Amino acid sequence: MTSFVPALSDSHSYARLGEVGVRHLQLQLRVDFASRTLAGHATWQLHNPAGATELYLDTRDLLVEAVLLGGPEGKPTPFSLAPTDPVLGQALRITLEPTTEHVTIRYRTTPGAAALQWLTPEQTAGREQPFLFTQSQAILARTWLPCQDSPGVRFTYEAHIETPAHLLALMSATDNPQQLDAAGRYQFRQPYPIPAYLMALAVGDLAFAPLSERTGIYAEPATLPLATHEFVDLEKMVAAAEDLYGPYRWGRYDLLTLPPSFPFGGMENPCLTFVTPTILAGDRSLTSLVAHELAHSWSGNLVTNATWDDFWLNEGFTVYFERRIMEQLYGRTYADMLQVLGFTDLQHTLVELGPTSADTHLRLHLTGRDPDEGMTEIAYEKGDYFLLTLEHLVGRPRLDSFIKEYFTRHSFQSMDTASFITYLRQALLDQEPGLEEKLQLDAWINGPGVPGVAPPVASARFDAVDAARQQWMEGKAAPTLSTADWSSHEWVHFLQGLPHSLTHAQLAELDNTFDLTHSGNAEILAAWFPLALAAGYSPADAALHQFLVRVGRRKFLVPLYRAVLATPGGQERARQIYAEARPNYHAVATNTLDALLR
Repeated sequence: MTSFVPALSDSHSYARLGEVGVRHLQLQLRVDFASRTLAGHATWQLHNPAGATELYLDTRDLLVEAVLLGGPEGKPTPFSLAPTDPVLGQALRITLEPTTEHVTIRYRTTPGAAALQWLTPEQTAGREQPFLFTQSQAILARTWLPCQDSPGVRFTYEAHIETPAHLLALMSATDNPQQLDAAGRYQFRQPYPIPAYLMALAVGDLAFAPLSERTGIYAEPATLPLATHEFVDLEKMVAAAEDLYGPYRWGRYDLLTLPPSFPFGGMENPCLTFVTPTILAGDRSLTSLVAHELAHSWSGNLVTNATWDDFWLNEGFTVYFERRIMEQLYGRTYADMLQVLGFTDLQHTLVELGPTSADTHLRLHLTGRDPDEGMTEIAYEKGDYFLLTLEHLVGRPRLDSFIKEYFTRHSFQSMDTASFITYLRQALLDQEPGLEEKLQLDAWINGPGVPGVAPPVASARFDAVDAARQQWMEGKAAPTLSTADWSSHEWVHFLQGLPHSLTHAQLAELDNTFDLTHSGNAEILAAWFPLALAAGYSPADAALHQFLVRVGRRKFLVPLYRAVLATPGGQERARQIYAEARPNYHAVATNTLDALLR
C-alpha cells in the first residue's frame, strides 16, 4: 500500500518545511508572575540534509535577545525579524552554516502573549495563589516559543522550568511531578514527537490524586475532591478506547482541571489533558468531553492534521471515537443522545454560516485567515457524520478495522485530506464497486452542507423528553412532569426545544419547580439563560451576570452575549458585563468577543 507524505507547505507558518526541519527541543524557561513573562532559551536540533544556510521560525510578540549556533554557550549568528502580520506574527530568519546541527534562541515573552493566561489569586478556585496556563492551538505556540508552528512538524522535547517554590509546574510530558519541588525546579521529557500546538505548560497551586496506575487528576486543592469524584471512570474510558482502536501509546493519561477562565471545554495536550471546571456537574453527566479529549490521543495526537485546512481529520474522527467510548461505557441510548445534540449543533452552524458557504466544506481553505475561523461544528459534527454515514454503508466491523489500521499505519505522522482520500479508497472504498458513489465522497469533502445520503439520527430518550415538553406546553403542570431520571443531556434538549416566546410566568413555573437559575450544571445554565433573556425573566439576571464574569469557555460566552445583545438595551448591558469580565478571559475568547461587542 502507498506511503503518504503530505505536502511540505503550510500557509499558517513561515517555516520553509522542505529545507530545514526541527527534530528535538531543549527548553529552559523561568516563570515570572510579577512581570507576567517567561524568559530563557530554546535549543533546536536541526535536520538539514541539503546544508541550507537559513532557518525560518515562527514568532509572535517574542523579544529575541540573541541567536547562537550550537548550545547555550555557542557562537552568535545573525538573525532578523520580518514585519509583523496580525495573525501570523513575525518570521525569525536565522543564518546557519551548512553543518549546523543545533541553534539556540535566547528570548522572553511579552505580558500580552496570546497563548499565556496569567491569573491573579482572585481568579482561581483557592483565591490565594496566582496561576498560569497555556493554550497553543491553533497557532499560538509561537507566542511563547520560537518554533516551526505547523501541525505537520513534529519534534520531541526536554524542558527545565523554574517557578516560585510554592507552585507546581506541569507540561504535556510523560513524567509530570506529583508533588512540589522545594527549589521550584522541574524537569520534563516528551520522547514521542508532537507538533507545536500540543506544547503546554501550567503553573499553580496544584495537588494530585491517582485514579489508577496510569491515570490521575491534578487540580487546585479546593477543586480536587469534586474533580476526583467526577472523573472516577477515567481508567475505564482508557480501557474502552483501547478495546476499540488499539493500545494507548503515550504512557500516562492525566487530567488537569483548570480555573474557570479556560476558553475551551478541553485541550488534548499529550499525557495531560487540560479540562474546564464547567464539566464538574456533580453527577458525571458531562464526562463525554473527557472521552473526546482522550480520543484525541489517537486522532490528532497520534495521527495529526497536516494543516489547519485539514482540521476535520482531527475532530471528525475524535467526535465519532468519543461517542463510541461513551456507548461502550453507558449504552447505545446514551450515545444516541450525544449524536442528536451534535446534529442540532451542526444544524445551527449550517444556518449561521449559510447553506452554500465554503466554510461548511470538510476541506477548508483558510489561507490569509486566522485558523480559529475553521474551528466550527463543521469539522467536529459534519466530520463525525461523514464517518457515521460510512459506518451505515459498510457496517461497524469493517469501519472499525479501517480506523484501527489507519491509526496504526500512520502513528506519529501527519495526514492531509488528499492523502486521506487516497488511503480511504485503497483500504476501503475500492473493495466494493460503487461504494464511493453511494457515499458521495466529494460532496462531503468539497461540498456545502450535509449530503442527502447521511442517515437520520434519533434518540428514544429524547423522544420521551419531547413528549414531556409538549405536555407542559399544552398546560400540564411542571411538578407533574417525569423528570427525576433525566441526565443533563435531557435537560439541555428540553430547554433547547422551548420557543423563545415563553412568558415570564411560564419561566417562573419551570424555575420554581426545577430551580434552573441556580443549577450547578453549566450546560443547563447555558440553555436556560437565553430563554430567560428573551422573556425578560429578571430573577435569572444575577446568575447570568455571575456566569459571564466567572466562566471563560468560549462555547458558552458567544451565544450568551449574542442573547444579551438581542434584548432591549442589550448592547449597553453586554458591554458593561464584558468590561468587568474581559480580564478573566483568555485571548482565544477575547479575540472573538472583541469583534462581537465592538
